[in-house]
Amino acid sequence: MNKDTTEKMTQMRLYGMQAAFKAFLEVPPPTPFTNDEMTQFLVQSEWDDRKHRSVQRNIKSARFRYVAGLEGLDYHPNRGLDKNLLHRLFTGDFIKTGQDVFITGSTGTGKSFLASAIGYQACLLGYKVFYASTAKLMSILKMAKADGSHLRELSRIEKQDLFILDDFGIQSFDAAGRAMLMDLVEDRHGKRSTIIASQVPVKNWYEVIGEQTVADAILDRLVHQSVRIELQGESLRKTKTVSIIK
Repeated sequence: MNKDTTEKMTQMRLYGMQAAFKAFLEVPPPTPFTNDEMTQFLVQSEWDDRKHRSVQRNIKSARFRYVAGLEGLDYHPNRGLDKNLLHRLFTGDFIKTGQDVFITGSTGTGKSFLASAIGYQACLLGYKVFYASTAKLMSILKMAKADGSHLRELSRIEKQDLFILDDFGIQSFDAAGRAMLMDLVEDRHGKRSTIIASQVPVKNWYEVIGEQTVADAILDRLVHQSVRIELQGESLRKTKTVSIIK
């Protein structure tokens, strides 16, 4: 009967419940479960398993550049990181309110790592996250527009709880890129959170975007309600290289 039960659990894709039931049969608890306790044990096991698998799917679909977490951050005073601010971001409350985050700083100061760490934590909290390099994303969207699938791509990004746009400003936007960026910002404004990581200071984003009217429209939707983090200090890559040589 137990074998038949576990097989039915597999067929119904109750994998967490099946694993818990098999563990229960192999190593029974010291004190026998009541019916209520057994039900709670099986349901909780299934709940935990589904939540774990959901988190893993979210992490995989996010496509982070780095697998980063809170414990991997360097809070050296020279970096300019506000630990209290970061801990508030790691609660995910900014995602609930649709607030945006700007991370700026020189090359190698850890912008991508920090953005990935915040995104990774968001996945652990159950949020859907998508990470993309700006130049690569613009190329993908332009190709998608050529075959008529760009609206589907934009819709997919719009539905993400948190969208991370990395390496913003490395290349200036052309007319098509500005239009794509405007669509992305407009779709998410006031509804979903976006993290933008850039080595270009926010005050110079007008020049990066290009056409004044479009730049005004885009930045008006982003700048006023954003959290800003400006990373300082030497390149972490350079620092690590020096440490290895020594």
